[in-house]
Amino acid sequence: MRTSGILMHITSLPGKYGVGTMGQQAYAFVDFLKKAGQSYWQILPLTPTSYGDSPYQSCSTFAGNHYLIDLEQLMEDGLLTQADLEGIQWNVTDDKADFGLLYQNRLRVLRTAYGRFVPDEAYARFCEENSNWLPDFTLFMALKDKFGGKPWYEWEDKLKFRDPDAIWQARNELKAEAGFFSFVQYLFFKQWNALHAYANQNNISIIGDVPIYVPRDSVEAWSSPELFQMDEKLDPTAVAGCPPDAFTADGQLWGNPLYAWDRMQADGFGWWIRRVDGAARLYDVIRIDHFRGFASYWAVPYGSSTAKTGRWVKGPGLDLLNVLTGWFHGIRFIAEDLGEPSPDVTKLLADSGLPGMRVLEFAFSPTADSAYLPHNCVENCVCYAGTHDNAPLALWRQEAEPEEIDFAVQYLGLNEREGFNRGVLRGGMTSPASLFVAQMQDWLELGEGSRINTPGTGRDNWQWRLLPGELTVKLIGDIREMTRIYGRLPAKQSKT
Repeated sequence: MRTSGILMHITSLPGKYGVGTMGQQAYAFVDFLKKAGQSYWQILPLTPTSYGDSPYQSCSTFAGNHYLIDLEQLMEDGLLTQADLEGIQWNVTDDKADFGLLYQNRLRVLRTAYGRFVPDEAYARFCEENSNWLPDFTLFMALKDKFGGKPWYEWEDKLKFRDPDAIWQARNELKAEAGFFSFVQYLFFKQWNALHAYANQNNISIIGDVPIYVPRDSVEAWSSPELFQMDEKLDPTAVAGCPPDAFTADGQLWGNPLYAWDRMQADGFGWWIRRVDGAARLYDVIRIDHFRGFASYWAVPYGSSTAKTGRWVKGPGLDLLNVLTGWFHGIRFIAEDLGEPSPDVTKLLADSGLPGMRVLEFAFSPTADSAYLPHNCVENCVCYAGTHDNAPLALWRQEAEPEEIDFAVQYLGLNEREGFNRGVLRGGMTSPASLFVAQMQDWLELGEGSRINTPGTGRDNWQWRLLPGELTVKLIGDIREMTRIYGRLPAKQSKT
């Protein structure tokens, strides 16, 4: 079945308190998607952000981002009052999220709500159902607060190495603080489950990401160091990155600890099963970030100043993917197989049967018959105009090589009457791909200042937000009509 969707993270929604949340505007966006004939809402990871504000660098693979908790719902629940929110600066401009201000203010307001919270059966049930990860996460967060935000590998040795007596003592000493973080997670999942159910009731499925790696300063690396390539001092022996290419002479040094795949495989990849089970509770479709790392990964010796010193190492391949696809029958996967073509990645994708990705912004080299060109897309793939790591189309038009834009104009028959953006979106809509996804910025024809992320940079990312009133009735009609013409309306709507 041919379908389409829109990519926009929850933080990009409009709202009063500095960042998009799981409140009224999120429900309104579901309504927008339904009216526009879309079948999917693709978002970024919902896990907490840390240094750099990236949702791909989280201290936990299971927890939810407390910035997304809607404060107006907490007022309706009697946990906050309007007076609690007055006098707080949440942002500088409405079109950008200010994560520095959110860091200063959000937890402080949630602590006020916690002071009015009376635990009930629903809360007790939540804690019990999430007991496989919640106690370690809440203790980790409480200890982070106690030690002024220091990473776990700089804590005192007994806690760094998780001495049982020290852990028991810390749980007792920090019980109240850990209880606060349990409360925050309860709020997050309560609100997310309601929003997710509303989306599904309106025939909108959620696509979400599972980043392949976790940061060194994460509860997973602290609580299960044996699953990572670490030495007896709990220092990594090798870290993740990617090799030099035409864009980065030194490669990219991400710094994430690498998995000890042999040890993970020894217990049937239990950690990955638990991780994907957590994601499957959040999303209807899981996009596996950096899929090529399952075929082979770039391992950089710990302490290197650049990624140039790395080497390719064979990954778990089908041994892991067969476990995941065999274990989770009710979830669908998308393989993020972008990057330089590699025979081992191509073979792994084909053997797995998972749909890969084709990005139109990478398609228009006039000297090559790119696999990303619409006519070369296959049915079992997801075609994107651009992902969250790409410039919106209007900005790409300015930044790309003139020869690429000239070829795109020729190939797609672009003209002033239709407009550049709509012509490129039409090209994706016409492709054989079973699913086409466009960034919200591209339907809005936004350019400079609307890019959500520029890989390899640490500034001004993840901040873009919609403004109230931008999702107009005309825009709904435009999106729906193009979706209808190219046979991507949901089955129930295509007959009306």
